[in-house]
Amino acid sequence: MEKIFQQRLFALNNEYNHLINKPNHKVLPGNGLFERYKNPVLTSAHTPLFWRYDLNEQSNPFLMERFGINAVFNAGAIKYNHKYILCARVEGLDRKSFFALAESENGIDGFKFSDFPLIIPETDIPDTNVYDMRLVQHEDGWIYGLFCTERRDNSAHEADQSAAIAQCGIVRTKDLQQWERLPDLVTASPQQRNVVLHPEFVDGHYAFYTRPQDSFIEAGKGGGIGFGLSKHINPAIVKDEVIIDHKKYHTVYESKNGLGPAPIKTAYGWLHLAHGVRNTAAGLRYVLYIFMTDLHDLTKVIYKPAGYFLAPDGEERVGDVSNVVFSNGWILDNDGTVFIYYASSDTRMHVATTTIERLLDYTMHTRQDKFTSAESVQQIHQLIRQNKSIEEKVTA
Repeated sequence: MEKIFQQRLFALNNEYNHLINKPNHKVLPGNGLFERYKNPVLTSAHTPLFWRYDLNEQSNPFLMERFGINAVFNAGAIKYNHKYILCARVEGLDRKSFFALAESENGIDGFKFSDFPLIIPETDIPDTNVYDMRLVQHEDGWIYGLFCTERRDNSAHEADQSAAIAQCGIVRTKDLQQWERLPDLVTASPQQRNVVLHPEFVDGHYAFYTRPQDSFIEAGKGGGIGFGLSKHINPAIVKDEVIIDHKKYHTVYESKNGLGPAPIKTAYGWLHLAHGVRNTAAGLRYVLYIFMTDLHDLTKVIYKPAGYFLAPDGEERVGDVSNVVFSNGWILDNDGTVFIYYASSDTRMHVATTTIERLLDYTMHTRQDKFTSAESVQQIHQLIRQNKSIEEKVTA
């Protein structure tokens, strides 16, 4: 028995160390807008062995998993003490999610989890499940974590054990270690998911990007990315929401949409990364798209390229919930590099890198959706004619 235990422990340690020390490389040539990287940056296998295994030979002679991890995905992101920090959603085999921090020196590989997952204090109504935290460094000096808190819908029939009520939980910290729980965000919507805190005060108020919806899964008539103000953060109460980015028929965001991470402030406007959802014969398909709002009127969309910015590709399309990409974390570095952290198929975390210069070029100069096939054809005809005139000048 001792031989089995020691052999398995040696093999597991070798495999784990190889994984977390594996260098990552760009997949070239890319699309000119961003570069993907070959390897996921976080997976269930990146979680420490001492989370998953009882390492006491007496109580676990076969060295089997005692706390299995199903997936690591949907991570918030922040640069802190010169380290790239991901606050990942870690899901156990029991479907319960929790948060854990992983850090890297360069933001593209070498991510290693902290020894312990985060302890998130509960409110008077305990959370059944928590997930998808957005990390926001606010100008008030606190780092806020906004996440989805899910509880069973007690009004649902006993036979329906999937009915849930989702709301926005709020925590804050100064050191990413000790977290203070604030009351959940209060809005008029029966369901709230994908809520993001704006990093600056707006007219002396805390500003929230919301996603009001009628039910746990379906957005219903409340779909779209909303915006509202709260005088306080403790408690945060948004009385009025205005939809700034609507769902629209036959687009990549026709079923529902929601903001990803907090927007990036640029000289031209606030740059937003969002997810859009459409229904297909194979189920819901999630992609990422970009838009920009006015610097002073945050409810005014001034640029919005047509279609998706990033969609599932290759192996990214396969996983626990297939054909999905989702992002709730990006980091703008001092040199203008942007690290986009995204999950694929509710299973693993990836990184893509670009620059703020390229993102602005894409957002401000890429065609907008005109919403019909005829208009799309006209746009590509215009591009073809433009390119042919260039060819004629070159060959003349």
